Amino acid sequence: MIGKGLVRRGWRNVREAGPRRLALTGVLVLLALFIARYGWGFSETQDIPVVSSAERALYDFRVTDDAERHRVSQDPRIVLVVYNDQTLAELRKRSPLDRGLLAKVLANLDTMGAKAIGIDILFDQPQDEDDALVAQLRSMSTPVAVAYADRATNANSIGYDQDRYLKSLLARLEGSKAKPASVRLNDRYGVARVWPEIRADLPPLLARRMLAEAGQANKTLPGYTGAIAYRLSDSRDTPLFQSLPIQTFLDPAVAPYLAPAIKGRYVLIGGDIVDIDRVATTLSEGADSPQPPGLQVHAEMLAQMLDGKALPRLLPVTLWAFAILFVLMAVLTGLLEWGSWRIYVLLAVQFAFMLGIPMAFQYGGVDTYGLPAVGWVLGWILAFTAVTSAARTAGAVQRNFAQGALGKYLPREMAREIIERPELLSLHGEKKELFVIFSDLEGFTKMSHALQPEQVARLLNRYLSMLSKVVLDHGGVLDKFVGDAVVAFWGAPIARPDDGERAARAGYALWQAGEAFRKEVAKSDPSLPKIGKTRVGMHWGEAVVGNFGGENRIQYTALGDSMNTAARLESANKALDSNVLASREMVERSELDWWRPLGRVVLRGRAKPVDVFDVAPDWPAADREALAQAVSMSDPEEAAAKIIPLTRRYPADNALKNLLQRTRSLNEEGAYVVS
Repeated sequence: MIGKGLVRRGWRNVREAGPRRLALTGVLVLLALFIARYGWGFSETQDIPVVSSAERALYDFRVTDDAERHRVSQDPRIVLVVYNDQTLAELRKRSPLDRGLLAKVLANLDTMGAKAIGIDILFDQPQDEDDALVAQLRSMSTPVAVAYADRATNANSIGYDQDRYLKSLLARLEGSKAKPASVRLNDRYGVARVWPEIRADLPPLLARRMLAEAGQANKTLPGYTGAIAYRLSDSRDTPLFQSLPIQTFLDPAVAPYLAPAIKGRYVLIGGDIVDIDRVATTLSEGADSPQPPGLQVHAEMLAQMLDGKALPRLLPVTLWAFAILFVLMAVLTGLLEWGSWRIYVLLAVQFAFMLGIPMAFQYGGVDTYGLPAVGWVLGWILAFTAVTSAARTAGAVQRNFAQGALGKYLPREMAREIIERPELLSLHGEKKELFVIFSDLEGFTKMSHALQPEQVARLLNRYLSMLSKVVLDHGGVLDKFVGDAVVAFWGAPIARPDDGERAARAGYALWQAGEAFRKEVAKSDPSLPKIGKTRVGMHWGEAVVGNFGGENRIQYTALGDSMNTAARLESANKALDSNVLASREMVERSELDWWRPLGRVVLRGRAKPVDVFDVAPDWPAADREALAQAVSMSDPEEAAAKIIPLTRRYPADNALKNLLQRTRSLNEEGAYVVS
């Protein structure tokens, strides 16, 4: 009854906002509903900017996390026979791949009892060995699926002459056990996430053709075009599929010894060559996950068919039901006039529900490609914002939001000034020169998998609370939390002359707070896994800063390359064995003399070297000067000779030891490339 009365009162406030505001609210709620339903886009060619990209990223995260939870042993049903870089080195021939070698290998494989052979190589250019290859393919007793593609479906990778030659060569195989098979993949957005569409003008997919010709047409998942069920090996040292260099099968004398590795299996032949025919997948979007060859994607689809794993998809009516449910939840929540902790509990429950459902479906074996998880959240936010903005006057919204939200992200004196002068928060975004800090807790994500959710939440909340206090105490703006990472900046919405010094001292204090957190956790509960150190990256540069949420719901943030540079500096700490890493731009504007240089590095994803520094407040000025002279030397050996005495003076300084090693591993520009 109390909740119903609060909703009724909130609805009255909405109606009292006036017909125009009421009509606008209705339009925004409808827009929220469409975003909640069509987060992936309104069609195959019409995406919602940013939202659709976020949907794909979240999908990749779900799939990868699911694969991590259900790692499998090496698949004994499939063998990859590959041209690798060693093969090319031995043959002294790179492109096109040697078909004379292939013909001889096929002759040997034909005696080994494979169920079927698939060749993921397009024979679209003539070679002297083509007659021998065709003759061998026609004589095969083992079913063979031969790669096919045409200009109609692969216009960017196959030309007119290539198309004609490929079709003429395949025509010579008619009447044999060598049949054409499509090697086309669905790599929309540059990532192979789902099976390619079934087209009447193309032969069956390579993996489907292999199964059908092997007498297992009932396992080809007819009509399936859903998600590819990628898997991960349960051993870092053992690949998911056994892979053998093609030259291994060249000598007929070794065929009897290799037959056990082939008999009764499906054999896929193709390239596994660095930087050629590599395919991005849902599992290769992370920095530590290399892109597999296209051959492996075909192997994954073959294994999926053998497993009979046609992932079910949610019906459109189900997606509409979820969209309506979440938007309705947002509207009702916006109408409630709850205060204190209750509203936050309700919000937490709803967001946990929205974010948990996609993961639950993924873990339950449902195809979540196309499930608008980000759309649900954004639709909820839009609907909630529309209702709350209509239920309150603009002045009340500004003051309540500033007092409640700004106080959590901005220093108190800055929040008070914004309350009095709300125009300081730019609604359109503007360029500002910012001091940016990006921090991250080493190993927390991995550690969290070993803890109960309640423990993870308690530790993360305590950690972020400690770091947030550091930022606010030093006059910074908390931009965002990304898991256990903290992003903050100085210089907006109000710039101060000493922002550089404030930011520099905050960066060092963040690392100190991280060390204090480690000791606190170790002392309070020795049974918990060891907490990693906090790494900090600092940079100065331009960014676009402003209120990107709207007049009645402030989403104050900064966007730009300077934010990315700070993040990459934070990440580089791992490679450099440092804790707090700053760019020269940051150092020169900090007005502090505690910096020591750590050389020039090329950050990941960048081409231009960056001079980097870390914090050494306990070092004498003479030692910092000596290190600066060493770093400036062009001769690596002279520089190393200058650094060695310092490493002896500071034997526990890992960053200094790392610098000594890097001094001898510089590129032509005198910089170390962070891998």
